[in-house]
This record gives sequence, structure tokens and C-alpha cells, in this order.
Amino acid sequence: MLSAVFIYNQKGEVLISRLYRHDVKRSVADVFRVHVISSPTSVVRSPVTTLGSTSFYHIRYDNLWLCAVTKNNASAAMVFEFLYRLLGLGVSYFGRFDEESVKNNFVLIYELLDEVLDFGYPQNIEVDTLKLYVTTESVRSTRALQSDALATIPQSITMQATGTTTWRRNDIVYKKNEAFVDVIESVNLIMSAKGTVLRADVQGQIVMRSFLSGMPECKFGLNDKLVLDRDPASGAAASGSASGSASGSTQLGRRQGGMGGFGDGESVEIADCQFHQCVRLGRFDTDRTISFIPPDGEFELMRYRTTENVNLPFKVLPVVREMGKTRIEYEVLIKSNFSAKLSATNMAVTIPTPPNATKCRIKVTGAGAGKAKYHPEENAIVWRISRFQGLQELALTAVVDLAPMTKPTPWSRPPIALDFQVLMFTASGLLVRFLKVFEKSNYQSVKWVRYMTKAGSYEIRI
Repeated sequence: MLSAVFIYNQKGEVLISRLYRHDVKRSVADVFRVHVISSPTSVVRSPVTTLGSTSFYHIRYDNLWLCAVTKNNASAAMVFEFLYRLLGLGVSYFGRFDEESVKNNFVLIYELLDEVLDFGYPQNIEVDTLKLYVTTESVRSTRALQSDALATIPQSITMQATGTTTWRRNDIVYKKNEAFVDVIESVNLIMSAKGTVLRADVQGQIVMRSFLSGMPECKFGLNDKLVLDRDPASGAAASGSASGSASGSTQLGRRQGGMGGFGDGESVEIADCQFHQCVRLGRFDTDRTISFIPPDGEFELMRYRTTENVNLPFKVLPVVREMGKTRIEYEVLIKSNFSAKLSATNMAVTIPTPPNATKCRIKVTGAGAGKAKYHPEENAIVWRISRFQGLQELALTAVVDLAPMTKPTPWSRPPIALDFQVLMFTASGLLVRFLKVFEKSNYQSVKWVRYMTKAGSYEIRI
């Protein structure tokens, strides 16, 4: 795949040079320096530069250039993924990845490059695994104190470097076995001045924190109805699979919501999704079961997007009247569309004002209506509400005085923007139906789940 990897400083000097194949020579490093690094800065460069039959893939970080060279038709996404993983590996080892750290640790960098690439093909690049057997002098001195552990390390290294679970060790032990699941969604909305929804979608992620002993097998179930390929037959199968799995599901505890099970809810159409590498995609493709051996600690299990049947947490009804050239009147009504048992926190409503605004008289009404203040540096009224209860209405009225302008220009009327967080609410309607943990020791595990919806780009035009 890759023929060579080079690391340059900002002057174009080669700090690290590693050749993996004989189809390129060391002089190819000068080609990249002349045509890319030393070229005029005004030229807009592509991260992929092809000169003849040789392709250079590069990224910039701090004062360094990381460049991968290949003469094959390699996958650009995979090459850039490798370069960013290599960057993260350096940060994990050195704390900072800059010219000084590269010069001070060049021996370790060459050792890492020999491990992560074999004849140009990416191998194991998991930080936790590499730290077991790619050791600097300081690491060796620390592990030398553990002579008993050193005797068993080679066997565990071989299993982890060549096995199917490079992201997890098999000797993890916890006194209390717990799994925390966070369903975090960002709502994006663009609504026209006439109240028509121009765009509404949800970007979601499922973040899991695993504190489980051994090598647990986890099965995850959602109330999803995947429509990735827009095939009615597969959609029906997915819906049936989720329903069947839910019938024998275990109950999960709701963080900040007490203990108890979940209602099935309606099926949710997921437009597209991405999974962590630990998920067995073959099993997911056949029966829509999310089965995996989780990494230890926190990781992102799944990322998804929905565009259908989005539950908008807030409805905003703005009325903005321009009273001639000297005054503008605002009436903004906000309604919450979630359960009265829930509440939004850290809510901020940004209401734009013209650049020539001089004075604002603002009034807010409703229980817990918060405070609103005119910010001239932002050309906006910022309305902050610490707690917005569900099924509640709050209103803001304001009168803005305008200064005369020598060259009157029409006001562009930027949209009203909302920022908020709502716990235990999902705009997509996605619910975790079950999470089962299987381990050969048959220990009891506790599972917790939390939902949070926050504002992405939530805008209402006026």
C-alpha cells in the first residue's frame, strides 16, 4: 500500500524517513519538498499531490508535515486515517507531537513505524497494545520492577497483536461491573419566517463507558428501523428483528430517572450509521443485532443520522415589526414540546438586532422566564433561561431604538438561534431497548442509560 513515510519540519528538512518498498528512492522526499512545501503559500494545495506515477498524501500539524508516499492506487481515506492515527500515537507517547519531540524520540518513532506498517500495509495501531511491547528506556525501567509480570508479557503480546480484539486486554478485572450508555443527539433546524420547516435532522451518537471484567460479549438493541438501502423488505426485517429482541430484553436503569424498564416506542428510521471497529458488522447485516466486545473505558459505539419524524423540542413564534426607520418591535413566543416531567437547561436565545441599534427596552414573561440583555458587540439580544420546563410557554417583548444612518441599508434580518440541552429526551425517538452482557464467569452487571438532546444549528428566520 505505502512505499514510504516522511516527516518534515516547516522548512522542508526531513526529520524521519522510512522506506517500505523498493519502488521509490530516498530522493523522492526532495520531490515533495520542492513541489509542495517550498511552493508559494498563495497556491491552494490539495492534500493529495500526484507527480507522474507517485502520489503524496500529507497532513499538517503544528510545525510538521506528515507525508505518505505510494505508487499504487491506494484508498485515500485509509491513508489519511493512518496518518491521523500515527499522529495520535505520537501524542500518546510524547505528550506533544512537534519538531522537538520528534528529534528527541526519533529512535522510538522508527520503532513504532516498523510495528504499525509491514511492507507498507497498516498493522496494529492501537495505542494500548503498542505500549505493551514498544518500549522506550523509561518504560523498560518501570517494567523491570515487575519481573513476574514480564515473564507472561510475551504470550499476551502475541495474542493481542495477532488476535481479533486488539482494542482490549483479556486480564481486566473490576470489583463492580458496570456499563454506562449515553445517547447524545444534536438537532439541526432551519425554519422559514412563515413557519415552514426547511431542514430538520438529527445527528446522534451512542457513547459507552465500559467497566466490565474479562472479555464480555455485549448485545445491544434499539427501536430502530434501518433504511440504509431504502429496501422495503430489509426495512421490514429490521423492524421485526428489533421487536423480537425486545421481548426478552433485560431492564436498564435510567440515570437521573430512577430504575425501570423502557417502553418499546415507535420504530425510528435511521438514514445512515457508522460503528466502532469492535462491532461485528457481519452479524449486523444479517439480523440487525449490534454485537461486540467493548473496549475498556469510554468509546463511541455508534454514530447515526435521522431525517424523518424529528421531534422538535422547541417551537418559536417570532414577530418582528419595523416601525419606520427609528424603531423595531419584537414579540417572541417559545413553547417546549417535551414532557412536563423534563426540563431544558443552559438555554440561550440569540435574537438579532440591526447594527445601528442604540437602546433596547426588554421584558420577559412566564414562570422562570430568565433574563434578557442587549449585547451591542454581538448586535443581538441574548435571552438566557436556566431551566425551561416541558409544556411551558415563555414570551419576550422588546422595543429597539435605531440611530439614523447617512447611507440607509436594508437590514438583512439574521435568524434567531437557540442553544439548549434536554436530558432524558431524544429528538429522533431512538430508545435503548436492551443491553445484554455475557461473560464466561457469569458475573452480574449493572447497566445505566442516559439520553441528552442538544442544539446543533437551531435557527428560525424572521
